[in-house]
Amino acid sequence: MTQPLLQAADLRGAVRLTADAVSGLTSLVEAMHARIANPLRIASRDDDLPAERAGGITGVVYQSVRGVTRVVGGTAEALLGWLAPALAATDPRQPPRPEREAIVAALNGVLGDHLAATDNPLAITMAFRRAGQPLPMERYALRSRLVGATPRVAVLLHGLCMNDLQWRRADHDHGEALARDLGYTPVYLHYNSGLSVSTNGRILAALMEQLYDGWPVPIERLVMIGHSMGGLVARSALHHGALIQRNALRWPARLNDLVCLGTPHQGAPLERAGHGVDRLLAALPYAAPLARLGKVRSAGINDLRHGNIVNVPPDQFGTHDFTPVPLPERTRCYAIAASLGPSGGHLKSRLLGDGLVPVASALGQHENPERCLAFDPDRQAVVFETGHLDLLSSTEVYDRLRHWLT
Repeated sequence: MTQPLLQAADLRGAVRLTADAVSGLTSLVEAMHARIANPLRIASRDDDLPAERAGGITGVVYQSVRGVTRVVGGTAEALLGWLAPALAATDPRQPPRPEREAIVAALNGVLGDHLAATDNPLAITMAFRRAGQPLPMERYALRSRLVGATPRVAVLLHGLCMNDLQWRRADHDHGEALARDLGYTPVYLHYNSGLSVSTNGRILAALMEQLYDGWPVPIERLVMIGHSMGGLVARSALHHGALIQRNALRWPARLNDLVCLGTPHQGAPLERAGHGVDRLLAALPYAAPLARLGKVRSAGINDLRHGNIVNVPPDQFGTHDFTPVPLPERTRCYAIAASLGPSGGHLKSRLLGDGLVPVASALGQHENPERCLAFDPDRQAVVFETGHLDLLSSTEVYDRLRHWLT
């Protein structure tokens, strides 16, 4: 089975950057260069741009580019080309630089469809990774890389603008904890979160089959854990995998559990309540300058806003009129929502959810009964006084994972 990298939704989302957007991208690249050059200074989201402007000759160059862009326009590709050397990949034999991984992941979340459509080297290619290093999908190579692999496999999928290394937060990693306590072997997905969820789902469906075929020992339990967008990508992969002709893929029927952490099944009001994407970026180290791209939104972000896991017809794009996709029947599905408030009835809980995703959306609830997702009552939970990113380090969340996946 082969799938084209870009689907229609990605091409719609691959915005043609205007001169204003490119001018803003100039400031973004400058801010990122300054941040890379001085990693000890992690500015807050409220910092003014001049505080992060480059100095000396480099600063003069950026001022010139910005001025020329205003007059005659410019190309995003040229400006991203300036950024590429600073973000050059590390020696594949060495551990990846977390700051480089964070910036590239955030850039892909905001402009990933554009990067892929223009064959930009900064576009992330989907892969399973351990410790930031890609895993080979050939059986014998995978066996040599995963010495000590167990029959219990946990696939972890990161969210929008993030990467696999960011599953470690506050010295905790759900995957490593499950390995320690329950004998799972964790595998981390790394993907371009700016592509449409449906595109990522199709690519993942094929990649999961390769992982299933090449696993060093017979798999007894297979689980997927998705944070935020990662839950949508997992559901999309299950949906598309089940549609392959003559059930050619085996893994969808063998997936035992799917756990969604703060996943916007019914969408997320990213353009309200203080621009959720901007606040998410501001909370990620090294990624805050990306918030300055303003209205530029990738296909992935648009899907996150509406909870899309399949491509919708052109006349229904950007609406909630499309046919919803139910939860898979053969897989136990769990949902954990977070709330900034201390209780369900608190104003913060009702208005803000976890700061990005409303509680009802994370639990699959909708005012239209036909759109509700049928999570069993004992397979859903809400953790309070917890933000969207805190789901990655919450002790209460991990206690639920350990209980459900025992």
